[in-house]
Formats: sequence, C-alpha cells, structure tokens
Amino acid sequence: MRNIGHGEFVCLLGPSGCGKSTLLGALAGRIKPDAGIVSVDREPVKNPNPERGIVFQHHTLFPWKNARDNVAFGLKMRGVKRGQRRLGAEKMLGLVGLNGFAGRYPSQLSGGMQQRVEIARVLVNQPRLLPHGRALRGARRSDPAADAGIAARYLGAIPQNNLFVTHDIDEALILADRIIVMQAQPGRIREEITVPFERPRMTEIIASGEFMRLKQHCLQLLHSDRRGDTLPRLSPLGL
Repeated sequence: MRNIGHGEFVCLLGPSGCGKSTLLGALAGRIKPDAGIVSVDREPVKNPNPERGIVFQHHTLFPWKNARDNVAFGLKMRGVKRGQRRLGAEKMLGLVGLNGFAGRYPSQLSGGMQQRVEIARVLVNQPRLLPHGRALRGARRSDPAADAGIAARYLGAIPQNNLFVTHDIDEALILADRIIVMQAQPGRIREEITVPFERPRMTEIIASGEFMRLKQHCLQLLHSDRRGDTLPRLSPLGL
C-alpha cells in the first residue's frame, strides 16, 4: 500500500512504459485496475469525479472560450451563478499567475500559459487530489530547469494532494516532497526517496551538492533499470 498524505506533493519518476499514465487513468476513474484497489480518503475509485482533478499534458481548452470562461465551465455545469463563476475563475487564474489574462483566448496564450489555464480549470472545482503529468512543460522547452522552476512557483502554492508524473529528474527534485522511482515492464516501485529541501524552493538548489547527489542516485536507479540489472526490494504498485 502506498499513501499520499494531506497536502503532500508526490512525484512518480520512471521511464516510458512503466505505467505512470496508466496510474493517472486509474486515479481518474477511466481505467479499472486488474488487481488491487485505488482509493481516495478510503473510498474506492470507480468512476470519474471532479474531486480527482486530472490535469492533462495536452491542451483540452475550448478554443472559442476565453481563459475565464474555460476555467468557469465546470462551475457552470454545476449550476453556480454567473457572478460567483466569474469570481472563482479569476481567483484561480490569479493563483497560477495569469492575472490580466482572463479575457484572452487560447490562441492568444503561449503553450505554458494554456497549461496554467488547464490547472486553474481543475482547481476551481476544489478537488481533494490533483494528479497531473508534466503540467507546465512547454513554457521554455530549451531549459528543463526553468520549466521545473515555473512548476515549483505555481504548483507549490496549491494546497491539494498532488501526484505528479515525469521522467525528468530535475522536475522531480524541485517539486516533490517524496519521489517514487519506478522500473518498467512490469511497473514496480524501485525505491522511495524523501526530498530534504525546504519550501519555497528556487532553481538555485540545482547547484547544491545535495541536489547533485540525489540526482546522481536517481540516474543510477533509472540507468540500472535500462540495463536490465537485477532490481532488489521491488514491490507491487499501489496507492
């Protein structure tokens, strides 16, 4: 059994094919596990639910709606009054650093800004769990460390339980309280790593000796997996 504590930011780190996206699908209620139970607050996940707000890596915004209306869409479906929808949407846009962009349409926003609108659209429904996959990737594709720093700046302020999936070690170390390193085919947990850095975190920690030590350790775990070495202490994946 693996648990995500209240307000904890957990990162699932592993190579392609280890089951990261499959786990997100199971948490979303779109994929039924072959074995075991996925539960949130001790309630088994059976169907999609707004309380488990999935943030998709690829853009799913309505191109004909501005940022405010995209964020407010879920509230509208729940019957929330227009004035309350507007206030709620603008509050969430402010949380992800998009004050002043509420009236912009997706085509008028950069890729990274569109991803932040995606996050705000999920957060406005006040989910208990926020699973997401590299949600802010694309803000500066040439600089992974800057991408991770942007993610830390906005996602670090979000109080929900977070499960973040990635194969980028810098992202994992900057964002996570705990990293679960996986092996591929079949997906198994290789090791759990507690990240010791205090919050708020800045990208300057990348130059620290402890950061480099942890990064090297993660690289060794992932590299030995690719070589097909014998992996000790493996356990079935579960939450």
